[in-house]
Amino acid sequence: MKEDIRKIFMKLSADVCGIANIDRFTGAPEGFHPADIFPDCKSVVVFGIAVPRGTMKVSPRTIYKQFSEIVKIELDRIAYYGALEIEKNFRGLAVPIPCDGPYEYWDAEKMEGRGLISMKHAAVAAGLGMLGKSTLLLNEKFGNTLNIGAVLTDIDLQSDNFARSLCQDGCRLCLDSCPVGALDGASANQRRCRMNTYVSNARGFELTNCNTCRVVCPMRYGKV
Repeated sequence: MKEDIRKIFMKLSADVCGIANIDRFTGAPEGFHPADIFPDCKSVVVFGIAVPRGTMKVSPRTIYKQFSEIVKIELDRIAYYGALEIEKNFRGLAVPIPCDGPYEYWDAEKMEGRGLISMKHAAVAAGLGMLGKSTLLLNEKFGNTLNIGAVLTDIDLQSDNFARSLCQDGCRLCLDSCPVGALDGASANQRRCRMNTYVSNARGFELTNCNTCRVVCPMRYGKV
């Protein structure tokens, strides 16, 4: 059944798909555990889509920003139709989770937001990668180019194996290259990052000023 469910998400155009049993989420903060959303949740299906590598070779302001937003729409589409397929084929219940917004938690002083669950930690729990010093997910095949979505289900599935870390010992490129010092190797200061990264131009379009931590990472494209 687990492999059949994985095939559903891959056929819906996911680049990767992993499974995490609910027991992998014991350390989730209160209010952000999958069971806080769906009390009957027994497993989380986690999947990802990679942005084209070429988007890292150009200014992030317009191209990277636009197609990062399109990936979010695709992730929510896959979550929606994947949840329907689970319910149709396996007689379980499935809850698609927004890959980004909307969400409720916002700390205005810290400019810190939290999704309904942490997608990158769910990806780690499902064996899709490990977090680097940049706090970005690093996947062996797709590096840090993956964007993540998830579906909760009451079907009890076995977890996939954890991935190994790709973050190189002694490497500090992301930490030392961050123009506002938002990274400390374990967390990201969202206020510093947001104020430097997200802007609007004269026309009112939302743009992305910085993706330095992604671009400088030696593992940005995975193990090529």
